[in-house]
Amino acid sequence: MLARVFLCTICSVLIAAPAFAKDKTPTADPSQPVACSGVFGFDSSEALLIDTYGKDNVVTGQVDGPEGSTYLASTVYPGDEERQMIFAWYNEDTRTELSSVELSPSQSGPGGVRIGMTPAEVQAINEKPFTIGGFWWDYGGYAGFETGKLAGPLPGECYLSLRFSPADEYSSAIDVTPVTGEVQVPSDEALLEILDTRVTKLSIGYALEEATE
Repeated sequence: MLARVFLCTICSVLIAAPAFAKDKTPTADPSQPVACSGVFGFDSSEALLIDTYGKDNVVTGQVDGPEGSTYLASTVYPGDEERQMIFAWYNEDTRTELSSVELSPSQSGPGGVRIGMTPAEVQAINEKPFTIGGFWWDYGGYAGFETGKLAGPLPGECYLSLRFSPADEYSSAIDVTPVTGEVQVPSDEALLEILDTRVTKLSIGYALEEATE
């Protein structure tokens, strides 16, 4: 449930719809941010994904969520690390009413946010500081945008969700206590740069009440 509701409690694009190739295998255009419309809009569906990307490129089933949970989602380009997208639905029976979509590394979100960006780079896009949840637990690393260009709802009534992670390896001499566990870390915290913190998960999603108004 937590995963389906877009992480609505965790998370707080001007895209052209994907290019429709004849073989129904459109590729993402990194220069065009994903927007809350078309297959990425609240009115999306499994049927629209199949029509857009091709039946062979869409697999619906249980996927992993936090704390060992699973939830139903439609995965586009499963197994393709650069193109895989995961669509979750409010209405799981009909695979309609988009809850969230986890974007691929080949895509960019609102403002050009991409996987691999540092907190400083995202702050420059947002034009305001933001917060990041402390690391090393199941719900850690998520950004909170209270103000700025990335604060939701964004055009199309969607929200942006970013998850940051520090580098896997760092010096044991570094005191990571200020960025560990259930704390809120300012985006300009020096430790984030020292730990080579970067965006590792990029999603857009909808709060059901707002999307249906």
